[in-house]
Amino acid sequence: MRRIIYLTLLLIFLFLNVSSQSLKVGDKAIDFKLPYATKDTIVFSGISLSELIGKRNIVLAFYPADWSGGCTTEMCTFRDNFAELSKLDAEVLGISGDYVFSHHEWAKHLNLQFKLLSDHKHEVAKLYDSYDEASGYNKRTIFVIDKNGKIAYINWRYNVRDPKHFEELQKVLSSLK
Repeated sequence: MRRIIYLTLLLIFLFLNVSSQSLKVGDKAIDFKLPYATKDTIVFSGISLSELIGKRNIVLAFYPADWSGGCTTEMCTFRDNFAELSKLDAEVLGISGDYVFSHHEWAKHLNLQFKLLSDHKHEVAKLYDSYDEASGYNKRTIFVIDKNGKIAYINWRYNVRDPKHFEELQKVLSSLK
């Protein structure tokens, strides 16, 4: 009996979790504008997604917080594979709720070659179903936006410790090249 209750609760949880994710592959990406930092600068005026569409494929990498272990692993994977991602015509945008000042220092510390966008109010993360109300942090999700502005790939539970997740991302980008 306990097992049936447990399985029922698990199915309800999975159904609610999946059904709350309204975005899907093929949808038009939601435009936004956010301030950002790189290892070299802070840009308060920000950048919009629509400014980038058509130039390269875009990897939106939502992550919980600068300076944390899992997020450092994730961003260092993008850093260490930056040349390969560039060959796949991809631009990486890391997005968290941290301020641009933290992004700037963290990007310098890790020598990151890409932009870290500051979504301090989590407005963009909420639009992309990548915000966890319970924790107050972004979920670790990955979106690939193709040159036409369509969502080409979503990983709702990107795992930095599973190399297959990054390999899958590379395969998707390779197919869009």
